[in-house]
Amino acid sequence: MSNMMKAAIQYAIDDIRIEERPVPEIGPGELLLKTRACGLCGGETMAWYKTEPKVLGHEPSGEVVEVGAGVTDYKIGDRVFVNHHVGRVDSHLSRRGHFTRDPFYKTMKLDPGGVCEYFRVTAQHLAMDTHKLPDSISDEAAVTIEPWSCVLSGLKRCMIQPGDTVAVVGAGFMGQGFVHLAPLFGAGKVVALDFSDWRLEKAKFFGATHTINPKTEDAVEAMRALNNGRLADTVIVIAPFPSAWDQALALTEVGGCLHLGAPMPPDTDWVQSGHKAYFDQITITSRYSSDHTDTYSYIRLLEAGRIKAEEAISHRFDINDSAEAFKMLVEAEKSLKIVVYPHGIPDSKKEQAHA
Repeated sequence: MSNMMKAAIQYAIDDIRIEERPVPEIGPGELLLKTRACGLCGGETMAWYKTEPKVLGHEPSGEVVEVGAGVTDYKIGDRVFVNHHVGRVDSHLSRRGHFTRDPFYKTMKLDPGGVCEYFRVTAQHLAMDTHKLPDSISDEAAVTIEPWSCVLSGLKRCMIQPGDTVAVVGAGFMGQGFVHLAPLFGAGKVVALDFSDWRLEKAKFFGATHTINPKTEDAVEAMRALNNGRLADTVIVIAPFPSAWDQALALTEVGGCLHLGAPMPPDTDWVQSGHKAYFDQITITSRYSSDHTDTYSYIRLLEAGRIKAEEAISHRFDINDSAEAFKMLVEAEKSLKIVVYPHGIPDSKKEQAHA
């Protein structure tokens, strides 16, 4: 194996370059993985959310090619998933269950990233959130583990009661995840809202019982019409805009839950009536990322066949075409999860590439 590798480097939203980088060296208690596939995340399109330049991608599945001293639970050839951030147990926030808000969490990263030929797994990653993949979980299904574990983590906080009506505002890849997983938490009716009829059709495939396009109909009236005159018990908003959050709040029934599923840019105000905030008794929740308990839950659901992970993969690219893949991600039109293959698209997937 060469000591150099290809990596897709993000310098800006419209500047992705393929460069040669050193293959990471591992130490005791660590692993070196060959990247089998890596998903692209919409969070990487938020200019305020990252520091450039960086190796693109943080949703990889990999294969063990080197084992550090002292590692006994993994061997060369094992396929594994590794969460890109991992927490610790010995802090105030972690002991209270807020692993992802402990500052330590964001300091732990894949070395050097996901869209590259090889990456290093630190001892802390190995201890907290690394998992062998059974044969029933494909490389492509595995790239959904990190993002849809975040979905699962958010749903844990939505207080859904059996039979509740759940609305999801924004039907991109993450919105589709909320639509798809909500019934596993007891949702009855699941309503997807988006300006794109293409995405709304996809939402039906992933389990939406109803869809609403706010561009062509009044969303509140449509919700009441399909829900016996009531609004939704839980509303999850993925679109990171004040207007979308306003729409989501307007769709939430008295005593319901509004879950904020994506962040707005810094210094963006969202102002609401204090009078209504008191009397409507709406609980507002949020959740940043996912921790090791969420990952474990999602992998078990995936292994049990409860999740249509591979059907969420809409496009496949070779690492050399990473700029084209990222452009598609930014445009956010007729695409869901985009996967990049650092060692080339497998023959079995080539007919599905770019489509």
